[in-house]
Amino acid sequence: MSGFLSSACRRLALTLLLALAAQGPARAADAAFTQFIASLWPEAKAAGVSRETFERETRGLEPDYKLPDLALPGRPSTGASGQAEFVQVPASYVKEATIARLAAEGRRLLQKHGTALDQIEQHFGVPATMVLAIWGRETDFGRYTSPYDTLRVVATQAYAGRRKDQYRSEFILALKILDEGAVSRKDFRASWAGATGLTQFLPSEYYKHGVDMDGDGRVDIWHSVPDALASAAKQLADKGWQPGLRWAYEVRAPANADCTLGLPEVQKPIGDWVRTGFVPVRSVSFAEQGQPASLLQPEGIYGPSFLTTKNYFVIKEYNFSDLYVLFVGHLSDRMRDPSPFATPWSASTQLRTKSVEAMQKHLTRLGLYRDKIDGKAGMLTRAALGAYQKSAGLKVDCWPSEAVLQSMGTAR
Repeated sequence: MSGFLSSACRRLALTLLLALAAQGPARAADAAFTQFIASLWPEAKAAGVSRETFERETRGLEPDYKLPDLALPGRPSTGASGQAEFVQVPASYVKEATIARLAAEGRRLLQKHGTALDQIEQHFGVPATMVLAIWGRETDFGRYTSPYDTLRVVATQAYAGRRKDQYRSEFILALKILDEGAVSRKDFRASWAGATGLTQFLPSEYYKHGVDMDGDGRVDIWHSVPDALASAAKQLADKGWQPGLRWAYEVRAPANADCTLGLPEVQKPIGDWVRTGFVPVRSVSFAEQGQPASLLQPEGIYGPSFLTTKNYFVIKEYNFSDLYVLFVGHLSDRMRDPSPFATPWSASTQLRTKSVEAMQKHLTRLGLYRDKIDGKAGMLTRAALGAYQKSAGLKVDCWPSEAVLQSMGTAR
């Protein structure tokens, strides 16, 4: 019996040793993370964070290595490919049922917060429906609670993210927010990228664009609707919002439209686009026809087409995705006019991120694409794809498909 116990104990000890050995790198990494956080105290102090707050909020802080957009030694990079704006087809993202529901709620909120919204529009020049649309898209008018602890997110991204320098600053400012008592740690929730509050601001954006609209002496984008909406309006205004200008005009494109012209830098007065066969779905005044605009075809030659103004690109600075801007802009419109897009979406599938990356790499080798290899089929990728289709004698539709990928010899 004693021999059996001795053998069993040896096996148990070996199992424990193997388990500890397996945990070694992770524990070492966590110790390095703790050391890294401690090293940030001088920067936090310089920003005005008290030692008490720094110690309290960083005590026991652990990294979250499941977050997207990390670059960990010995592990594959965790890209942000799961972000809905970049992996869903337009019909799934700009879903009619969702738009209709949010528009109805938005009309109710226009009445409920009418006084504050009128003041916001007068002060910043941003339509009330636009800031409501951002609130609706970001947090479902406050019904959605962000799943992550903000401090943990920005700390992890500062330590192991692909944008360490940016998030180092965000971490310091997140500590400052807590030190000033703007929000409790419990309510300081964020997206995986660290955006927080009803209208989703990074800590740096909170300090750049935050507004105390309700006059209580503090900027509260987590609980105060007037503060959150005014802050969103100020951010758009600070980024160059032009009062009185629409974000985009839906148009019916002519059969011979060249989808490779769908680039931000290809701008013409709306009247010039109209004269070449682009027909506005709704009336465009004489004054509006003089506004410069770019062509946007989110599904290439399929689905709706738009002439986008400067304000389109201002919203895009709030969130870089074309689908995000379409969602927010269309939702804003629907609070005033119940009409859906005149042309329905048609694409039913979206290439996988890795496939789009392979396509971008091939287009880069050909000198047709000069932007990031990120697996996102945005305006620049679609235009470059159209240029490739022209050169290869293929149908020019500016839409990334498996067939075009196979013609490049990069199918995967």
